[in-house]
Amino acid sequence: MLSLSKNDITMQQIASNKQDAIKALAADLEATGLVQTGYVNGMLAREQQNSTYLGNGIAIPHGTTETRDLVNHTGVKIHHFPQGVPWGNDQTAYIAIGIAAKSDEHLGILKQLTKVLSADGMEEKLRRCESEQAIIGLLNGDEQQEAECNPELILQQFPAQDLLQLTAVAAGLIKYQGFAETATVTDAINQGATYLGQGLWLVKSNKQVKRTAIAVVTPQVPFEESGHPVAGMIMVAANNMAHKANLEHLTNLISQGKIGQWLASSAQEMVTALTQVSLEGSQATFAIRNPHGLHARPGAMLVNTTKKFDANIQVVNITSDSKPVNAKSLMKVIGLGVKCGHELQFTAQGSDAEAALTAIGQAIADGLGEKL
Repeated sequence: MLSLSKNDITMQQIASNKQDAIKALAADLEATGLVQTGYVNGMLAREQQNSTYLGNGIAIPHGTTETRDLVNHTGVKIHHFPQGVPWGNDQTAYIAIGIAAKSDEHLGILKQLTKVLSADGMEEKLRRCESEQAIIGLLNGDEQQEAECNPELILQQFPAQDLLQLTAVAAGLIKYQGFAETATVTDAINQGATYLGQGLWLVKSNKQVKRTAIAVVTPQVPFEESGHPVAGMIMVAANNMAHKANLEHLTNLISQGKIGQWLASSAQEMVTALTQVSLEGSQATFAIRNPHGLHARPGAMLVNTTKKFDANIQVVNITSDSKPVNAKSLMKVIGLGVKCGHELQFTAQGSDAEAALTAIGQAIADGLGEKL
């Protein structure tokens, strides 16, 4: 986890172009002893190779692999540009995060940042920040953007005989992971469940919820209650609207008549269905051989390759058992935290799907712009 302090952030900065913004960040990195003199040249050279603009008003300038010997300690410096800095191609950066990293340890930093900064509306929130603490809160994920939903929140084949038991267990799973309090469980039981159809019931609570979370429990033997079948219970504990997208995915499953199939799938497949629509199409798996993994430059080269095709393309980091993400989004790809040796599985759907997979494989084999 990246630990930020107010000393890492400089507010209300002004720069007429990205070169000036990068020089200011480099001076900050050097002044605090994170890097040695000359690291700025690597940052400027890196920017010439490929833009470090990620999207959502965020740029992450950093040095080249050739200047890593000038890094004393891994760390970041953040400059806030409320008026924006032109970053090329009609892109404007409001936050520039200067990164100093000695090796692939910076991938963990990028993974944390991209997970938070890829959220909808984050650009405007960052632009309007008025304090260092407000920026720290956004970067640390204090403002939850996605509902907690993981395989440990899925319990299948539980020996329940009524809705009350399923409700208590579903709410208990959320409480056990620290996302809610006992009052949440009590409130869910008192609220009662609503029948959604196809054997699925919904229960919810917003009382003393720490983080929005979703749990699912299925009975060992399906039964009936109030004249309706009971094949599964989904529990939503909410303290904001972070679960909105998940409920949209659930609505799609209901409209397609796939609830039974969903409840019978594995825990990971159930989570994926609630958090990301998976593509069905051609697949190919490739191992990343870049010594420092998919940092910004090779990540950008990979994304640029996928964008040449009309096909929808998703990628999964098999090694870390990640969720599928859009392979045409640099922020999502970097957020996978891909290191050397990790295997990526690509799924492509469309008329040029096979050509896309072939091109991706060739780009990875060629080193994604780096010498292997």
